Amino acid sequence: MTLREFLRLAAWTQMLPVLESGEETLVGGQAVMEGVMMRAPHSYAVAVRRPDGEVVIDERPLPKLSEKYPIFKLPVLRGVGTLGQAMALGVKALRFSADVAMQAEAGTAPEAGEGTRKPGEIPGWLMGLNLAFSFVFFIALYKFVPLWITTRLEGIYPELHNQILFNLVDGIVRLLIFLGFLWLISLWADIRRVFEYHGAEHRVVFNFESGKPLSVDNARRFPTFHPRCGTSFLLVVMMVSIAVYAVIPAQGFLEKMAVRVLALPLIAGLSYEVIRFAARRRGSLLAVFTAPGLWLQRITTQPPSDEQTEVAILALDHAMALEEKQGGELVIA
Repeated sequence: MTLREFLRLAAWTQMLPVLESGEETLVGGQAVMEGVMMRAPHSYAVAVRRPDGEVVIDERPLPKLSEKYPIFKLPVLRGVGTLGQAMALGVKALRFSADVAMQAEAGTAPEAGEGTRKPGEIPGWLMGLNLAFSFVFFIALYKFVPLWITTRLEGIYPELHNQILFNLVDGIVRLLIFLGFLWLISLWADIRRVFEYHGAEHRVVFNFESGKPLSVDNARRFPTFHPRCGTSFLLVVMMVSIAVYAVIPAQGFLEKMAVRVLALPLIAGLSYEVIRFAARRRGSLLAVFTAPGLWLQRITTQPPSDEQTEVAILALDHAMALEEKQGGELVIA
């Protein structure tokens, strides 16, 4: 893998929280490289289109975390567990799609099953290095840099010694960095393709939730913006983090930085509850907090082609077929 390919994979990894949607009791999915992953409560399927037009599909059972560990049925903890499982699944789906792309470049036949690594596949150590790089980049860009800038501003404006005001400014800086990074990376042609598959995933999920038969024609009638999208989730995370940091006492740069890292599970769990509530009660006052995420999806989702929508439908069809084989029951909220 070249440095350019590694950075491209790292960029896709950074986009995982933006591209994901869904929760345990609903269908959801994620855009990947030239494809879509769709999940049901107990199964998932990844459909990826190769350059020759062939669609490669990987489908597998997906144990429900809250059924295996009842503690993850509790509020906040269910968000931590669900989001943790979603990220792990997202990385696995992204790796499969990257393997398909690299196998196509290497001229080897695609294979969905587990086993010995084939020529053109990403080795495990390299994927681990990519994840470590992406995590450090995330902490540096969204935790260290905003805190450093706000601390410098505090030295100029004594008013920022107020903890609430300090964290408000810190949150605004973080939001501006996020919006700038998102806009900049959206200019990359490869990422724009992923955003088109992201739009296809949303349309197909809407199509399924409507009760109408899954088809390109039916999916085309639905918007590409979905309230359970990871884009909406990240914006809620940023708003929730301002409140959490404001109530946790911390003095000095290192102590504040430690809080920003250690409080990540709490913030994720609380944000999940907000998104979950908003998705189920779309006319509520709390749902207003997810509106900016829907606006931002004008960047992170793009109108898909019919071929891209077909891939999303194939992924959901296979996930639902496997769900049915396992006797799974889907609850639509």
